[in-house]
Amino acid sequence: MTNPSNDTFTLAGKEYRSRLLVGTGKYKDLEETDAAISASGAEIVTFAVRRTNIGQEKDQPNLLDVISPDRYTLLPNTAGCFDAKTAVRTCRLARELLDGHNLVKLEVLGDEKTLFPDVAATLEATEELVKDGFDIMVYTNDDPIMAKRLEDMGCISVMPLAAPIGSGLGIRNRLNIRTIVENASVPILVDAGVGTASDAAIAMELGCDGVLMNTAIAAARNPVLMASAMRKGIEAGREAYLAGRMAPKRFASASSPMDGLFF
Repeated sequence: MTNPSNDTFTLAGKEYRSRLLVGTGKYKDLEETDAAISASGAEIVTFAVRRTNIGQEKDQPNLLDVISPDRYTLLPNTAGCFDAKTAVRTCRLARELLDGHNLVKLEVLGDEKTLFPDVAATLEATEELVKDGFDIMVYTNDDPIMAKRLEDMGCISVMPLAAPIGSGLGIRNRLNIRTIVENASVPILVDAGVGTASDAAIAMELGCDGVLMNTAIAAARNPVLMASAMRKGIEAGREAYLAGRMAPKRFASASSPMDGLFF
């Protein structure tokens, strides 16, 4: 039986204890960003290369002053890319700016209204980036067939959406997420759509290896407090999964059976 205190998962050869991955967008300032990330307990922090200054603008605030590579594993992402060519170029830019960093989160979006993934373009970008030596964590829809195909192509983690990005709707298709988890031999992390701590707990109860979120924390009335709540939700959901829930029953089952009554 797994001991929760020694429960880790591995990405690109490195073990992580925290199963909550967080983003850096939508906070009011870098101070709030820093406080929320610290409260979340996250060890992996993602950021949009095309929207974030990580050294491109020498006279502007640098996100790396808040999320130091000495403290966190950086996960540059391709948010805002709507074709494979732009996504590939963005990953290569991140590697250049971060001195050969190969771990990236790939997302290639289909349209600006839904922000659903463009699956064909995602496959195209994945093929090129794998050949180029990147360690790819890939955002995709909740299709078990596509998730397995991306794993077979060489992605080190598959990240199915729970609901549209930034929607806060929670996990809309639990059965598909469970099927993806059951078929996978790489870490499965829910990405997009989480709204509150109970959503994060459900993802973990389904057997996911982790959850990546941004808006659910940054858009809360108190982002720092929500980050703390998400941390606890992840931990509770993981422990419940490891414990093994009771089998659901149609009818009541007395907690104190009638057998062996003294009077």
